[in-house]
Amino acid sequence: MTESNIQNTAAWKSFTIANFGISMAMMGIGIFFLPLDLATKGFLTMATLMIVQSAITVTKTIRDEQESKRLVHRIEDAKTEKLLMDIGRKEAA
Repeated sequence: MTESNIQNTAAWKSFTIANFGISMAMMGIGIFFLPLDLATKGFLTMATLMIVQSAITVTKTIRDEQESKRLVHRIEDAKTEKLLMDIGRKEAA
């Protein structure tokens, strides 16, 4: 059984963190300079934060689901391998 263990590089992690920070700063600056009243700016700020939170939650949920499926497949593979080994021993005897 082979399992790929893909690791992200430090450069990629830095890029994604910087990209997130820059995009949030740009959104904040854009909302701040809109010619709207404070209540509307507050609503847009809360909506932006909720979108970010939802995106993080969806991403984590999808990743967790994939990891649980991978674990289930490993358990099934181990059971199948054990069963085949048992059958092989019975045939050899």
